[in-house]
Amino acid sequence: MKTLDMHSHFFPREWEDLGKRFGTPDWPWMKHLDADKAVVMLGDREFRPVQSACWSADRRLEEMDRDGVDMQVMCSTPVLFAYGRPAAQALHCAQLFNDAGLELAARGKGRLKTLCQVPLQDTDLACKELSRAMRSGHLGVQIGNHVGDRDLDDEGIVTFLQHCAAEGAAVLVHPWDMMGGERTARWMMGWTVSMPAETQLSIVALILGGGFDRLPENLRICFAHGGGSFAFLLGRLENAWHHHPAVKGVSQHPPSHYCDRFYLDTAVFSADSLALLVKTVGEDRVVLGSDYPFPLGEQQVGRLVRESAFLTEAQRRKLLGANALDFLGLAAANAGAAAKAAE
Repeated sequence: MKTLDMHSHFFPREWEDLGKRFGTPDWPWMKHLDADKAVVMLGDREFRPVQSACWSADRRLEEMDRDGVDMQVMCSTPVLFAYGRPAAQALHCAQLFNDAGLELAARGKGRLKTLCQVPLQDTDLACKELSRAMRSGHLGVQIGNHVGDRDLDDEGIVTFLQHCAAEGAAVLVHPWDMMGGERTARWMMGWTVSMPAETQLSIVALILGGGFDRLPENLRICFAHGGGSFAFLLGRLENAWHHHPAVKGVSQHPPSHYCDRFYLDTAVFSADSLALLVKTVGEDRVVLGSDYPFPLGEQQVGRLVRESAFLTEAQRRKLLGANALDFLGLAAANAGAAAKAAE
């Protein structure tokens, strides 16, 4: 049973001084405390404590072996996106961290793969960097769930997603820049309340804004953290769509019609929640995602899927790896390689 974790994050051990390069404040940088521990800084402000698993391929492989993970897909952390900076600066960051991700993957003995990032605030630059990254070896792209007040149904973002489909790039949508302000500043409610709400908002915007109606069906797109609160609140959305004209937006169909157009990952930490995901989008549309190596991620990767008694062995096999191979386009690539070898 192959286990593929398609949602994990990395930070390079170090990178160039972006504040010095661009002459503006509050850029991210790494403050090392010892060989294993560091703090990601935003200018003079502490953002997040991290450990060497973020940048050490050897440690990642060691912990993958501990958890029985065969392959891991890494992407940067949204604080590196630079969506609020000029597009040329965000492009520089994308190229910098995309190349760093590939360098880390190259030390992973074939078990580490990567998703790139792009300057999503500029559609043309985003498309060009995606194409470059795919040619360089990335399997797809991680994007934030919005750019300022532009949600995923924005024309420029839909154009970018159409380009992803044309390039065969898998898309992971990750929440960031969470709503709530001071009201969610206590007790990390930005992560436990606002982050799921952000993900739900992005799925609903893509549905009601007609995004899925404009996107080709071969687009492979996944929403992190089990799609946030979407699955639990789908019934409320569906009821509103049928009974209130303002809710229909420009979508051609009711919200439930689109549940086979996207994937959700398993980072929900509850067997009941996982069962709801499988029931909502189907057993072929749920993929293992851990949010490794952060404290709010799954601490023993794959444990929820392995220990959820409601799953059959066939379903467990899909969730642990087979679905992710399809999502990432690796199943088709492996089949093609096998056919060629058999000739």
